[in-house]
Amino acid sequence: MTSPIKTKPASLYTADYYLWLKETVAQLKAGDFDNLDVENLIEEIESLGRSEKQAIASYLMRLCEHLLKIKYWDTEREYCLRGWQREVMNFRLHIQEILEVSPSLTSFVQEIFIKQYRNGRKLFLSASGVNAHLIPEAPEFTLEQALDQNWLPWPPDANSEGSVS
Repeated sequence: MTSPIKTKPASLYTADYYLWLKETVAQLKAGDFDNLDVENLIEEIESLGRSEKQAIASYLMRLCEHLLKIKYWDTEREYCLRGWQREVMNFRLHIQEILEVSPSLTSFVQEIFIKQYRNGRKLFLSASGVNAHLIPEAPEFTLEQALDQNWLPWPPDANSEGSVS
């Protein structure tokens, strides 16, 4: 026999989110399940999963954008390469951290790779003004290469550890 879900008035949730959070944690720790604001708790837990997916999608899109900058934005490479490499490392580290905490998102990353490459391509084209016909619509690098801390698309033989500075 299941007990009906009791819903605490949402006023605390909407009036003082942090206090609602503290009280909910205290109730969970104390085993006070009868007084939990279950509806909002469920909503918050679901949003955590969405947030992780949104974050990893954003990092992957920006990673692809910067890999394209490194490979194709010849006129800015001399001045910006070091910064782009740093951003690539930053995005890779963020993705790695999320996947370490939530390894089940690995399949999600594989599913969205092509879409996020295309989104990154759009950002790159908008920023660079490079002719869209010169930039492949499908990635010329694999997801594994994109996430590899030691790989960069330029120079063409940049597959050694020393390629990222």
